[in-house]
Amino acid sequence: MAETDPLVLFMPSGRRGRFAVGTSVLEAARQLGVYVESVCGGRATCGRCQISVQEGQFAKHQITSSLDHLSPPGAREVRYDEVRGLPEGRRLSCSATILGDLVIDVPQDTVVNAQLVRKSADDRVILRNPAIRMCYVEVEEPDMEKPLGDLDRLKAALSRDWHFGNLAVDTHLLSQVQSILRKGAWKVTAAIHQDPSEDRPHLIALYPGLKNEAYGIACDIGSTTIAMHLSSLLSGRTIASAGTPNPQIRFGEDLMSRVSYVMMNPDGRAAMTSAVREALNGLIERVCAEGGIARSDILDSVFVGNPIMHHLFLGIDPTELGGAPFALAVSGALQARAAELDLAMNEGTRSYLLPCIAGHVGADAAAATLAEGPHRQDEMMLLVDIGTNAEIVLGHAGRIVAASSPTGPAFEGAEISGGQRAAPGAIERVRIDPVTLEPRFRVIGIEPWSDEPGFAEAAETIKVTGICGSGIIEVVAELYLAGILSEDGVIDGTLAERSPRILANGRTFSYLLLDGEPRITVTQNDVRAIQLAKAALYAGVKLLMDRQGVTSVDRIGLAGAFGTFIDPTYAMVLGLIPDCDLARVKAVGNAAGTGARMCLLNRDHRREIEALVSRIEKIETALEPSFQQHFVHAMALPNKVDAFPHLAAAVRLPERKAGSGEGEASGRRRRRSRD
Repeated sequence: MAETDPLVLFMPSGRRGRFAVGTSVLEAARQLGVYVESVCGGRATCGRCQISVQEGQFAKHQITSSLDHLSPPGAREVRYDEVRGLPEGRRLSCSATILGDLVIDVPQDTVVNAQLVRKSADDRVILRNPAIRMCYVEVEEPDMEKPLGDLDRLKAALSRDWHFGNLAVDTHLLSQVQSILRKGAWKVTAAIHQDPSEDRPHLIALYPGLKNEAYGIACDIGSTTIAMHLSSLLSGRTIASAGTPNPQIRFGEDLMSRVSYVMMNPDGRAAMTSAVREALNGLIERVCAEGGIARSDILDSVFVGNPIMHHLFLGIDPTELGGAPFALAVSGALQARAAELDLAMNEGTRSYLLPCIAGHVGADAAAATLAEGPHRQDEMMLLVDIGTNAEIVLGHAGRIVAASSPTGPAFEGAEISGGQRAAPGAIERVRIDPVTLEPRFRVIGIEPWSDEPGFAEAAETIKVTGICGSGIIEVVAELYLAGILSEDGVIDGTLAERSPRILANGRTFSYLLLDGEPRITVTQNDVRAIQLAKAALYAGVKLLMDRQGVTSVDRIGLAGAFGTFIDPTYAMVLGLIPDCDLARVKAVGNAAGTGARMCLLNRDHRREIEALVSRIEKIETALEPSFQQHFVHAMALPNKVDAFPHLAAAVRLPERKAGSGEGEASGRRRRRSRD
């Protein structure tokens, strides 16, 4: 396609390309390998191919997207809308054609093989001391001799039986108290919210008769995914969990793109705030349905997120976080009524937000630190949450330091030629034979590996569509271990004589991972994108190690959905994390979600993390003079200067071989034996 053809970007996959005016959006999606379902073959009868246009200026992609850049609805699309109805803002991609630059959102509710949200709750037992107490009382009936109001007699009963003096009452209850007392025959259960951050306890809900259960939600608002857990406040049991892609992805893949969108679009902040709150309400509906409870039974909630997600959730403009000095509008813990945040729960439900550590180290990192507890141990622990912006915490009981590194979206499939998010059809595991240079791989949704019986049959149903983050890490690491990549990350073009997998690509070379439809290759640009991302993360880790005065760490925790599915060995081969005993490198799951649950079920943990955050030392990587040197060294695989003795004991690393810009080989390789 010509450079003058319209540029079309599909979200949330991040895939983009140029297409001639008049090309249908469905055809453009198919050419890029973006999954848009169409059962009717493009005849505008099934309605499965729905898309929407995101309007505004997307500076990172140099796109100004507008509804005018899509053709008006044609006769078939109008007929479908009249008969079956299209949600507001939706179009049928089989009928809509491209007229100009576009950012297209593929709604996840229309996608059968949508992105997997892999942030489940762990089974940790949490000592309970919730902010909500359910208090059953029997209230004196009205007496003409004692002209005390019904609410006053209720407060007197709560003071007498539960020692709640100076009790505040939410105003929404004032009009309900009399009817509830009479419905319960003067026997009621009061929900009292008591937290040291408030000057007095609050009556937030009232039920007729005995009610011996109450619920709360803990939610991790990630830049890519949102995970929510519904828990019983009395038993501590997790009743239901649900997750969804963060709908803000359509405004930008990474955090800085979203800040840029706010800066360039007057209604950008409001649009993103509305999008995330709608998603949260959708999750609340799902966990309530799964748990078999009413929304009104949720009485407490805890939210965590990185600083930009935190601000956008609260409706705060994040523009100041887009540049130095990265000023937060508010950094301390916050408490609000859920209704003030447009969340549909009980009218009296409270929402607690954990404190943010620094400008780009947020409440999610604070929650993960609370969950993993480096401040409760003597060992030097490194905690890394790898996302579009990696958050890093290093320390022990004596001292904790924290920083963030801008890794970008490469680890999540964006900026990679065959990359995609984790969904059925994505390659997630890769092995390359060091002798034949032939690959084998495993695909999400398909149990056998690609070289095992049954794979081809399964792949007829679940098509191989791309490669996700864990697969990207493994394929680059395997290319290095097989001697195809030099330590400088250059694909060795001389191996083209030995294997048809090594393809010339101008002055550089690519590795053919899958010769099919789609054709998936690992290009030199893909390798560079991964090198840049991993070097930024490792340089941030090294700055923290320098500040702590250590050259090694005792334990490493890989947090978040991505960290859960990374193989620690390959992460270390890549040089994503420093050398450590591999037995002490663990995926800690959704540690941010666990920390949120801890604060939900025990208010003492709220005080613990508030006190801890006040003494965590924050390092701004952009201002550290040694960051650039660490970054340059970290571009090598696994690192130009740092030794990896623990890794070398577990994996036979190739002899160091510097690569030229032409992809020419030099030096010798050693074979390795492994599974």
